[in-house]
Amino acid sequence: MRWYVALTWTALRALGALPLRALYSLGTTLGVLLWWRRHARERVHTEVSLALACPKLTDASRARLAKLCLIETGRAVTELAAVWGRGALQALELVHEVRGQELFDAALRMRRGLIIAAPHLGCWEVLNYWLCSRTPIAILYAPPRDPAFEEMLRRARGGLSPQQVRADGAGVRVLYKRLAAGGVVGILPDQQPKRGEGQFAPFFGVEANTMVLLPRMAHRTGATVLFAFAERLRQGAGFRIHFQTAPPGIASEDLRVACTALNRGVQDCVELAFTQYQWAYKRWSERPDPNAPDPYWLARNNVNREP
Repeated sequence: MRWYVALTWTALRALGALPLRALYSLGTTLGVLLWWRRHARERVHTEVSLALACPKLTDASRARLAKLCLIETGRAVTELAAVWGRGALQALELVHEVRGQELFDAALRMRRGLIIAAPHLGCWEVLNYWLCSRTPIAILYAPPRDPAFEEMLRRARGGLSPQQVRADGAGVRVLYKRLAAGGVVGILPDQQPKRGEGQFAPFFGVEANTMVLLPRMAHRTGATVLFAFAERLRQGAGFRIHFQTAPPGIASEDLRVACTALNRGVQDCVELAFTQYQWAYKRWSERPDPNAPDPYWLARNNVNREP
């Protein structure tokens, strides 16, 4: 383990001794600092995403919303000390409510395979622990940009022994095999694919390059699809897990129909905890017109040119 990875892991373990409320205070400070740094990548990306998703808001209302979103971004960082730093069993003690669990339990009883679509919303890491505590599961992940962190991520997420599979051809085959056996897999449905590997479909009314893997898996295996996320409760009170049924059409052979349903499912979740979505993620960087510029790139360059 590289020294900086070891230092990160040590810091998470040490900070994990703090109450969640204290960690959220640190996260709030981090979010406010991001807000005050006008050129900060997270602020610029958040503002672009909100301008696309909420065009009817006034500039002042959108600015207030962006600040709240950045505060939640900061809390998402610091809460990892309570989730990864304390370990799976202690982190699960922070889950105080589960809504829609009857959907999850019914899908397990059917034994026809279950796909959990977990957007970048709330604390998806604690959701991973909760799912692993209920059933064997395979989770698909994209390796970090710095390969040195992959070992740490696998260690942090592996407390309850999920099958962690890379997002490559071999990993996809593992998921199909597990679903064919009636098992459970977890996928982040709002991960933007590379151009040419996805399908454009509306997300908050704006065309977004959308993954086709999940709809294809649902179509070919007949597996049930449920959307799920762990909502961050106020004042460090813990987490509330939500399960929701997938919109009709998510298993359609028509990828435009299926991906529209997929994005609708993500949007339905986001609307329950709007500021907790990862708005700094460049969800709309790919445009249907290949010659159209990346709006996030344009915004960063415009900000950098201003005095």
